[in-house]
Amino acid sequence: MLAYTAGDTDVPLLEDTIGANFERIAARFPYHDALIEAAAVPGEEARRWSYSKLNDDVDRLARALLALGVAKGERIGIWSPNCAEWTILQYATAKAGAILVNVNPAYRSHELEFVVKQNGMRMLVTAPSDRNSDYTAMGRQALASCPELRELVFLPDAGADGLTAGEPQSKAERTYAELLKRADDVGHSALQARMAELDAHDPINLQYTSGTTGFPKGATLTHHNILNNGYSIGELLDYTEHDRVVIPVPFYHCFGMVIGNLAALSHGAATILPGRAFTPAAALEAVQDFGGTSLYGVPTMFIAELALPDFASYDLSTLRTGVMAGSLCPIEVMNRVITEMNMSDVAICYGMTETSPVSTMTRSVDTMAQRTVTVGRTMPNLESRVVDPATGEVLERGAIGELCTRGYAVMRGYWDQPDKTAEAIDADGWMHTGDLARMDEEGYLVIEGRIKDMVIRGGENVYPREIEEFLYTHPDIQDVQVIGVPDAKYGEELMACIILKPGAGPLDAASLAEFCRGKLAHYKIPRYVDVRESFPMTVSGKIRKVDMRREAAARLGL
Repeated sequence: MLAYTAGDTDVPLLEDTIGANFERIAARFPYHDALIEAAAVPGEEARRWSYSKLNDDVDRLARALLALGVAKGERIGIWSPNCAEWTILQYATAKAGAILVNVNPAYRSHELEFVVKQNGMRMLVTAPSDRNSDYTAMGRQALASCPELRELVFLPDAGADGLTAGEPQSKAERTYAELLKRADDVGHSALQARMAELDAHDPINLQYTSGTTGFPKGATLTHHNILNNGYSIGELLDYTEHDRVVIPVPFYHCFGMVIGNLAALSHGAATILPGRAFTPAAALEAVQDFGGTSLYGVPTMFIAELALPDFASYDLSTLRTGVMAGSLCPIEVMNRVITEMNMSDVAICYGMTETSPVSTMTRSVDTMAQRTVTVGRTMPNLESRVVDPATGEVLERGAIGELCTRGYAVMRGYWDQPDKTAEAIDADGWMHTGDLARMDEEGYLVIEGRIKDMVIRGGENVYPREIEEFLYTHPDIQDVQVIGVPDAKYGEELMACIILKPGAGPLDAASLAEFCRGKLAHYKIPRYVDVRESFPMTVSGKIRKVDMRREAAARLGL
């Protein structure tokens, strides 16, 4: 039997825009909770939005964008950890027809400015500065160096300790509150007219994924892509208006904004934000305090929650389901999540940003082995196949090859990079994942490894070439190769294998980290440094990273 499966087609695809879908849900459940943000300061009240109130706030922000002259298809960036305003902007841009650009909050100025320039971003909405990131200063730097960036908007600090909201210093800068005041200049009819111009197949979201070229590529996603993927996930999780989904995973990634927001809000469920950043205690407190029925996380998050000394004191009796993604879950952890966290219906999701993101998923009826060894079966209205990477021929079930996905979830392409799009999506519409997989007789998929050298560190996809390109700017480095080595906590850690210029040195992990700090996201900074004379190579001159990984793991005792 060939390694090909097609998902169920019983549920037709939605042809709505995200804004139209949300308005219909809000009309059905106007007084139900839609969004709850846990208090940033102990003792304060949580912020709450009913569907009716959230729809009103979304409309107000969308009208403010129209008042500034934001046109359909213009790019608006959001550079912030999770907060209620992130969700409001996600839906406001969808109603206004602007393309929301997700900017990783861990980015530093070098990465931010590349993304702003690459898509011609018009507006950047930034988080308050905190102890780790001076968003205000870096945003101003981007405003000064990126000609197409016209507006910088500062989000409020929401009263959280250690946060500092930006204060406008020029006409190009404004606070979020000042932006909202512009809504008074545009009537509701103008927003309805703009929404009537939109099509479900319009691009609505840009998500940057690092590539082997050394720079991020912008996966261009439509209403149709991400609304249907979120809705389909919600269907398989049996979401209804009675569910309350706790989302400690980041919105800047598809996990938060699609598997989280769109899956829940397309079913009338409530979304619950435990905090700006993940802490295991805050996630469990959100479940307990707000009656969470579903909890999300990468496996390391669940491991951290189960490891809390007072774990047994939390009331998790309302939980029934949730999603694990980012990496495979050890069977012992899955057992504990099901038995000790009451998540009997927890699902494993697999995919990539370019596929909106989920292309395979486990179901609640699957066995423990299927939920831990495999990444489930093909999602409804999608197709999967495993092919020979060299020939493109579909393999027999059980054989290892490249996993490919086709259907509504495949991105439109990489923003302004048709050559890279053609490398990823073939002439028949198949997205080549770059992952090695095998399909069993029942159609379940097992991920066996990666064709490319991507490193998955704590659920973050890290591509060595991007880091290598930056490290080449170090005055003492002649050549560098970045590899992943095993790590008990994060799954993998980064090692920079370096050949120094003659007479240079010494160079160790601490000094290299200092060179990177403030310029690369923290998870891209190599933990280990291996200074060497040469790299192992094939006869044809290609560097043997597989040998380097093996040698490094043995030398470090990993």
